[in-house]
Amino acid sequence: MSRDRKPQIYSGRDVEGIRAAAKVTAEVLERLCQAVVPGMTTFDVDMLAAEYIRASGAKSADLGYEGFPCYMCISVNEEVCHAVARRDHIIQPGDLVSLDLTLNLNGYCGDTCRTICAGMPPSPTRQKLMQVTEDALWAGIAQAYPGKTTNDIGRAVQSLVEANGFSIVRDFVGHGIGRHMHEAPEVRHYYTPGQETVLRPGMCICIEPMVNTGTWRVVVDRKDGWTVRTADQSLSCQFEHQVLITHNKPEILTCLNNPRTV
Repeated sequence: MSRDRKPQIYSGRDVEGIRAAAKVTAEVLERLCQAVVPGMTTFDVDMLAAEYIRASGAKSADLGYEGFPCYMCISVNEEVCHAVARRDHIIQPGDLVSLDLTLNLNGYCGDTCRTICAGMPPSPTRQKLMQVTEDALWAGIAQAYPGKTTNDIGRAVQSLVEANGFSIVRDFVGHGIGRHMHEAPEVRHYYTPGQETVLRPGMCICIEPMVNTGTWRVVVDRKDGWTVRTADQSLSCQFEHQVLITHNKPEILTCLNNPRTV
């Protein structure tokens, strides 16, 4: 996953560049969340993303990444992540749609994800899944203080998810981010003895729990080689923020207007 073995410590102009990229990414994602409605195909959403990205002055960091063919990842219901947009995949009322967007602005990356329910209020199960996933993200962010470790984040996320009867995906994890989309360290959303990195001011990470109503196990589509689905076809949900470790509380770079604190 990581281009560098050691986490990057950013400061000065680099931090300002990362902040700007994260802000633009959050703004584009907000527009997309408001625009997605039933009847659109995931290809339609991807083309709309391309339009919004161009207007923002940024570029998609997803398009062409290791051959990925889309401007962003648009995953629906049992699709966990990295879903390839399709002209025949029509979004239905009540679908859970995870919109995962990574942009590059002037050599710096922003990355954020949100799950929405298309066109109508979610069912009780879907509402609980969305709420637990978002709460798990914030539980992880609440551990993003200097001196804490990536394992502290993973433990907090896993504990909250499993206490609510859901499972946390283990095959895909959070990561460092800055000049590249994927940098060290890995940020696992579950506890792994001995696998941890101490958080230091200047590190920038993405926390992005993927939560399933059934098993945590996943499968990759054999045809497109990208789309990840739950192994038992249960529902999945994802929320993600990009976080800067500071000398004080975490700075949530992709949270517009910082409406929630830790």
